[in-house]
Order: sequence, then structure tokens, then C-alpha cells
Amino acid sequence: MLVGALVYYLENWRVEKMAFEQAATSAKHFDLPEMRKLLAADIQMSQPELVKLLENSRFSGIRIFDPSGKSLMEAWGREATNLRSSVQAHQHDFPKPGKQHYNWLANEGEDFVQVLIPLLDSRRMTEMYFEGVYRLDVGTQYARKHQARNATLTSFVAVILILILLYPVLLGLTRCSESLSQSLLDSNLELLQSLGSAIAKRDADTDTHNYRVTLYSVRLAETMNLNRDSIESLIVGAFLHDVGKIGVPDQILLKPGRLTADEFEIMKRHVVFGGEIIQDSTWLKRARDVVLFHHEKFDGSGYPHGIYGKDIPLSARLFAVVDVFDALMSKRPYKESLLIDDALKILQDGAGGHFDPEVVGIFITVAATLYGEIGQSDRGYLQKTLKVIIKKYF
Repeated sequence: MLVGALVYYLENWRVEKMAFEQAATSAKHFDLPEMRKLLAADIQMSQPELVKLLENSRFSGIRIFDPSGKSLMEAWGREATNLRSSVQAHQHDFPKPGKQHYNWLANEGEDFVQVLIPLLDSRRMTEMYFEGVYRLDVGTQYARKHQARNATLTSFVAVILILILLYPVLLGLTRCSESLSQSLLDSNLELLQSLGSAIAKRDADTDTHNYRVTLYSVRLAETMNLNRDSIESLIVGAFLHDVGKIGVPDQILLKPGRLTADEFEIMKRHVVFGGEIIQDSTWLKRARDVVLFHHEKFDGSGYPHGIYGKDIPLSARLFAVVDVFDALMSKRPYKESLLIDDALKILQDGAGGHFDPEVVGIFITVAATLYGEIGQSDRGYLQKTLKVIIKKYF
């Protein structure tokens, strides 16, 4: 449609330009010195020469004006009765020397060009104005009525045919692009899961913790009406939240007993290590808020930066709640799992201190449902559910 509109405009412009040039060329004949003298003399002779000039030209009407725009004389062909009234009804400006005025007129199925030019004397001053109503020849008439339309239809059909021929190619390229994009996404997601599972194995834990906290996070984020981009980042961050533990020495990471103050300071560095690990990956660095800030506390007593309240990214505040909840509800070699009421009591007690009270309040309303769906499920179900969520958001 755009191509058709452009062709129609250009073709109309070309035809109009051709018609105007024809009219202007014929009108220029009256700008010769001898013609100006003849017209000046004819004013005093009841205009016989003007009528003769009209009969020997393609003009259907001629009008002569003085420099002020006052009509001096006019002559019209026998068939121009209706045309004359149309011309007289059109008010126009009188152009400056070197300029011209054009106007389209239609009369009884024919197209005419009304052209007005100044006739200049030897000093290049306007001596009088010539106005002629030029009848277009048959070819130009046809071109104005049909050529633009035909060119538009031809271009439109040509574009449609080209699109039909290119459609299989475009479709193939689109499918290839989609396939490559999906393959890249699958590779990134496989890398995400491999990194998360590797950290879980090194921490003497199972990778089901990563699956559970990721699913908990997404369900809570949906309940809180987080936008799509935030949930995408949360998924990546939740699965990689402890990736920085790669940089923690084994004797500290795997120590069975309580850590010393110095050892705990080294352990706290794992969130910084995690931020450094993902910062050079365009796809993984979206996990930064969760990886770097999930150990910050609402009252400012957390690490690594000691920020507090709403200065902590929302995704990190959300994740902190589900991460602790899953830890409380999970059995470890050094502890048994808690009852859900006891775990929720600990979260409530930590609201305003460790946790964002608003996030805790919302989580408590859905915790039982989430634990029933996710907390007691095996690895296969968790993987399957995460794939559905990934397909939805990525």
C-alpha cells in the first residue's frame, strides 16, 4: 500500500508537471515583444487579434490584466461557456516577475490548466498579465485520468507477486532465526542449571534446593505482580544465588563445625565472588541483584554492603525469604526439617529485622500451598515445572 501510494503520488506529479509545462510553453508565446505590442494595440481595436490568437492555439480562453490586476480584455471559445464561469470564480494571486501561477480546472469531462504569467517589458517590469485556460491534448488527458491509476495497480500487483515469491525464503530465514535463538536460549539455560548444580554438589547439598527456591521465587513474584523482566532476572538469580561459593576454600566451605569470625568473613565474600563471576556475561549478569544482595538484611545488619530497607533490590528481598524458608523446611546432616508453622513463625519474627515485612506477609498467605506443590516434590517434577516456567518467561 505504501509503494502504491508513492507510485500514485509520483505518477500524478509527473503528469501534472508535463501538463503545466505544455501550458507554460504555449503561454510563453505571448511574452514575445511583438506579441505584447499586438496585445497592447488590440485593446484599442475591440480585440480582433486576441480572438484570432485564441483560434490558433490550444487555449479555450484568454484574459489580459494590467499590472494592478484589472481586467483589460478577454476572449473565449464558443464551447467555453461553463468553463468561463469556473475560471472567473477562481480567485488567484498575481505572480511576481519570473513566477507563474497554475490551477487545475475540470469542465464537462475535460481537464484544463489555468496558467497566469507576467508579461515583462524591456526593463523586466510587469507590463501586463496573460491568463490562458489551456485544453490538454488527448494523450495528456488519458494520462491524467488513467496512467497514475494503472501505474499504482501495476506496482501493487508487482509487490504482491514479489512478496509471494519471497515468502518461502523469508519464512525459512525466520524459522532459522527462531531455531538459532531457541538453541542459544537452551544453551544458556543448560549453563545456568549446570553452574547451579555444580555449586550445590560442592556445598555437599543437592541441586533440588536451587530448583525449589527458584520455583518458590517465581510463584511469590507472580503473587506480588512483578513484571516479566523482573521475573526473568529472578529466575536466573535464584538458580545462581550461591555461584560465588566456587571461590570459597574447601576447608571453610565444607567445615562441619561452626565457623570462626575470620572464617565467616571469608565465607561472606562468596556474594562478591558471585557478582564478579557473572559480571562479564550479558545473559548471566541479570542475576546480579539476587547474587550480590540476597544476604543483606532489612535492618541493615546483613552483608556485603550493609544496605537496608527499600535500598535492597526487591528481587533480593523476595529471595531472602524463600531461601531461608527452604533451608528451614529441608533436612540436613546437621539438622531436621521444621514443621511449616514453626518455619513461618521464624519468618514472622524476622520481619522488619532480617526480612522485608511486606514480602513476609504476602509469602505467609501462599506458603502452605507452595510447600505442598514444591517443597515435597522430587527432582523430576521440579525440573519439569521449571521448564514450563522458563518457556513462559523466556
